[in-house]
Amino acid sequence: MSKPYYGPHESEDDINLERFFLAGDFVSGVGYGMQLVLWSSCALYLFQQRRKGRHTTFLLCYISALLIVQTIYSIAQARTVQLLYVENRNYPGGPWQYFLATQSQSINIVYFVTLYLAIFMCDLLVLWRCWVIWKALDQHIAYIVTFVPFLMLTASFVLGTLWTVYSTQPDFSLYNTLPRSYGIAYFSLSLGVNIILTTLIVGRLLMFRRMHMEFLPPEHVKRYLSVATLVIESAALYSLFAIAFLISYALEKPVNQVLLGFTQASQQVATYLIIYRVADGKAWSSKETAPSVNFINELPTSSSL
Repeated sequence: MSKPYYGPHESEDDINLERFFLAGDFVSGVGYGMQLVLWSSCALYLFQQRRKGRHTTFLLCYISALLIVQTIYSIAQARTVQLLYVENRNYPGGPWQYFLATQSQSINIVYFVTLYLAIFMCDLLVLWRCWVIWKALDQHIAYIVTFVPFLMLTASFVLGTLWTVYSTQPDFSLYNTLPRSYGIAYFSLSLGVNIILTTLIVGRLLMFRRMHMEFLPPEHVKRYLSVATLVIESAALYSLFAIAFLISYALEKPVNQVLLGFTQASQQVATYLIIYRVADGKAWSSKETAPSVNFINELPTSSSL
């Protein structure tokens, strides 16, 4: 006697998309939990140091705003999963077809907008960090160095807006040709900006180390290498997931749903980890080397993606 089949009567591609969408929700939830823990640690330290300067208050407001955006994103994603798998499970074609057919609903618009805002906020902070660390050399040079990345970030803002708008139009979804083209361009440009800015930050740190190696104690020389390594490792964490997502998104592979969760979570977790490093007292400060830039007073310069 054959075993009865109780599964969905859908194509294997749609079933895999539904599986990976649910897995992506789990990944995002884990990432949100990590961010919540790291935010608590960083916010507590920054609140205690709030009288040391306006940049401390600004940084506290920034990570709080980032957490609020991520919280709204997580709620929207959880609600979307509920709509797909609970309230509309019998939709013709299955939950995934319901998802594609309802991209213009308000909950899906919130989902895309908050995802886009969180990524853009992290990109913007990387640009600011790069400007601050080069400003320690010369303010005019800092403007010149960050001019091209600024233009790229502006272009990514436009592309990200178009991706969000067209992905939430009636009869459209993020997998239609036009939205997918904007999405690939947007994520590629965002990744490129992060790689360029990280290279500039690391290059400036190594340049200063080489210029002052003879005058710095060995422990201070190691500190520059430690900061540069931290920047590279954090950049790699985000870059690897972003590249994997871009490839799977361009090829329309179902796993892109999971990789998107890893990509957006890793970018924010890496930023919190850098701030936590400073809060834990392991970052370089202006009291240790005169030309170095204090994280609290000047905004983080030893940050990564």
